[in-house]
Amino acid sequence: MTTKDIANRLVYMCRNGKVEEAKEELFTPGIISLEPHEGLLPKEIKGMEAIRKKAELFISMVENFYGNIISEPVVAGDYFSIAWETDIQMKGESRKTTSELCVYKTSAGKIISEQFFY
Repeated sequence: MTTKDIANRLVYMCRNGKVEEAKEELFTPGIISLEPHEGLLPKEIKGMEAIRKKAELFISMVENFYGNIISEPVVAGDYFSIAWETDIQMKGESRKTTSELCVYKTSAGKIISEQFFY
């Protein structure tokens, strides 16, 4: 798959509620994931097992999920980005809309890194 193919597949799956399935299909086993800062989620993790644990941690903090809007991907070489807005209520907090930029790097038909900006 090309970077554009991977980007389009990720967006399609995420828009259809298959975020975790997309990770299993499209991420390399050695995936690196970077958050902008240490906080509720770890700043840097590596590997699919750590990705799964990070997702479980995030889901455990969610009170209500109301929906999201995911942009079309922008592709440049081995990289692509998407803008992702989420309408969500975290436990103990009021409902809010979050906005982030997600940047992915690909190699050999898989996503090898993801980095989030919010």
